[in-house]
Amino acid sequence: MTDAALDALDADELRALIRELLPWFDDRLHARFVNAVIDHAARNPSGWVPAAPGEAIVAEIERFADAAQRIGYADPAEVDAWLRVGSNAFLARDYAAAYRIFHALLIPLADAAFDIGQHEMVDEVLGIEVGDCAAQYAVAVYMTAAARHRGRAVLAAFDAVGGVWHFAAPLRELEQAAVESLPGVDDFLLRWREAVAARVAQRGPSDWANQEDRWLHEVVLRIDGPEGLGEIARATCRLHDLRAWCEALAAAGDWSAALAANEAAVECLADRPDACAEFLDGAALAVQQLRGEDLPERLDRAWRASPSLPRLQRWLGSSETPQRMRERVTQALAVCPEPALRQRALLHLLADDPAAGATLLAGAPGLGWSNPEHPGPLLFPLFTAWLGDGESPDGMADADEISSPPAGHDAPRLVTPALSELVALSGVMSSIDPTVRETLIAAMRRAAEQRIAGVTKNSRRRHYGHAASLALTCARVDRSVEAAAWLAAVRQSYRRYPALQREFQQREDAG
Repeated sequence: MTDAALDALDADELRALIRELLPWFDDRLHARFVNAVIDHAARNPSGWVPAAPGEAIVAEIERFADAAQRIGYADPAEVDAWLRVGSNAFLARDYAAAYRIFHALLIPLADAAFDIGQHEMVDEVLGIEVGDCAAQYAVAVYMTAAARHRGRAVLAAFDAVGGVWHFAAPLRELEQAAVESLPGVDDFLLRWREAVAARVAQRGPSDWANQEDRWLHEVVLRIDGPEGLGEIARATCRLHDLRAWCEALAAAGDWSAALAANEAAVECLADRPDACAEFLDGAALAVQQLRGEDLPERLDRAWRASPSLPRLQRWLGSSETPQRMRERVTQALAVCPEPALRQRALLHLLADDPAAGATLLAGAPGLGWSNPEHPGPLLFPLFTAWLGDGESPDGMADADEISSPPAGHDAPRLVTPALSELVALSGVMSSIDPTVRETLIAAMRRAAEQRIAGVTKNSRRRHYGHAASLALTCARVDRSVEAAAWLAAVRQSYRRYPALQREFQQREDAG
């Protein structure tokens, strides 16, 4: 509705509305809004730019920064205002003035040479975006440095502001900050790669990627494409270099090359199965995109290299028939690690052995439900659905939620069947024996008791609601008098925990 209302206003009405609302903004919001308006206005085709500061203003800012360092403190509102002047100079293309202003303010802020009242980060007390200022400072350095020195000068600028801002993708951030085309980009890219490569070489070999490694990947990809990243990866066999190479090919949609790259990465890391697993996933994704027939075998290999619930779901979900799934379930149970309780729980259910799953649930600790291998988040909702004759959509939905891929990811990814799809393919949970039903209910009650005991003993109040919901679910799936008595006894046992009692009552009232 808000978008429709804004669309109904013309430009003059929008301007009038903004002017009317501005006085109601608090100081920080007002500063951020004004900064955004000026920045957008300076970048549109109208030709308007803010006035550049004169020499007197720049010198005053430098004196202000010197004084702040002498006394160790500066008013954040004043720092905000002066940084805005620096940004205005940048937008007006007065790069020399912008450089001097940002250098005077950002460098001592990064070095904690003076305080502006922040608890941790300077962003807490400033209205202007410090990251924008840091990027504008780096562009100002670029524009004012001699061409042959630009690579080292920009690297030094990034180092200097590292205390207030870290550049994840410096080339992209420089281009986004610039208000005009950067001159001499091709020459700069070569000098930038040389400077960053020297920094990486100076640090020495390491399997842990730092920002310079990511910077090198970015510039090599820009200059030489994925092939350049491949040369580095094959030479070093370092995990982060291999990952950058494979990810670049996947992003380019070159799935044949991505398959070969991931297979090469697996060969490089043959003695490290856990590290191999992500590249086995990458190879499987490439085969999926290429519609290769050996996808199930690749999914199997990835799961065996580093067992996880999503990998297990993919492999089992690639089964063409219930019989084929049962064969794979049997194979997986024979090799699934004992500590992988959530995966073992799923395998027991798909093997039509709910009693074994019930044993895992009843023996699970009351704390640690967020642990990726705790069986409770999988078994409890699936048992809930099963005890409801498979007709409880909430139970299935809750089980599916624990392994559903994150939303908003547009890049191709491996198809991961939902747990409910695996259950449907397996054909289990179609009926339940009365003895098994009692076993499942007993396990659920034990899990609920353990959960309540764990969260109350350790004062985990934010989990009281979850604990109460488990107990109430036990009573809902078993409407017997005995179940009602059990629930009443549980509540009575924790009568001295009013917060827990409130959670019980709220959930009962909500139905």
